[in-house]
Amino acid sequence: MPGRFFARTHNPCHSTSARQQELKQCAGHFKTSLEIEMFTLRNKMAVALMLAMGVTMVHAEAATGAKDIVIVHGALTDGSGWRAVYDILTKDGFHVSIVQEPLTGLAEDVAATTRVVDQQTGPVVLVGHSYGGSVITEAGADPKVSTLVYVAALQPDAGEASGQLMSKFAAPNNAMAATPDNYFYIPADKFRATYAQDVSASEAQFLASSEVQLAQKAMGAPLAAAAWKTKPSYAILTTQDHVISPDLQRWMYQRSNSKVTEIAASHAVFISQPAKVAHVIETAANSVK
Repeated sequence: MPGRFFARTHNPCHSTSARQQELKQCAGHFKTSLEIEMFTLRNKMAVALMLAMGVTMVHAEAATGAKDIVIVHGALTDGSGWRAVYDILTKDGFHVSIVQEPLTGLAEDVAATTRVVDQQTGPVVLVGHSYGGSVITEAGADPKVSTLVYVAALQPDAGEASGQLMSKFAAPNNAMAATPDNYFYIPADKFRATYAQDVSASEAQFLASSEVQLAQKAMGAPLAAAAWKTKPSYAILTTQDHVISPDLQRWMYQRSNSKVTEIAASHAVFISQPAKVAHVIETAANSVK
């Protein structure tokens, strides 16, 4: 027994040198394992950081720019004339709604616009043409509206009526007529020369035949608010316009400090040059932060 005990306690594997060697091997193994674990941990942290940054960047991109565009047509034509602009904007990834306001009065037209704006999910770019500019000026006070775009459009101040604004400059012509019950219209034989001289004859004839007349009281109602005073605005100035004087357009857009794009076009610029109109609208949408 003692001999066997002695032999075990003095086994070479448990000698001092052997023990030191074993400890070195264990330490080396532990160091290697720790390095591997640290390397793995660093890789995992790096991947997690990259994923987090990627998600942040995606959210940042999603938060930049407005995707909801609401278009308000003007007097005498309805929203169907905006089809070409609509097609360009939707192809480019925007959600577009077109208001079919009744043109029976400013309050009714603003209410119709507000209903559509309220149905949008994100910041809204509100576009108005002609008399529709008056509508978006008041309806644009809605918190969802971030930016305004005026397309050959009226741009009154608060307390100012559309007709009052029109009287600041001489009318380009005297083609406008009124019905016995006080609705404005352009006689069919004068429509193309007045409203759409750069549109094909057949298209202009269709516009004249489907004319949507405007209640005179809409032009006489003073606006309750002027959204362009507190929100960014863009404007298309039509230099060959025979409905709203180019001089009046220039004066209004200078007053509001709108970002102006001049286009050599008639009042029907949204039909004759839809790509240029869509470009201005997209510029306004992409500027939203």
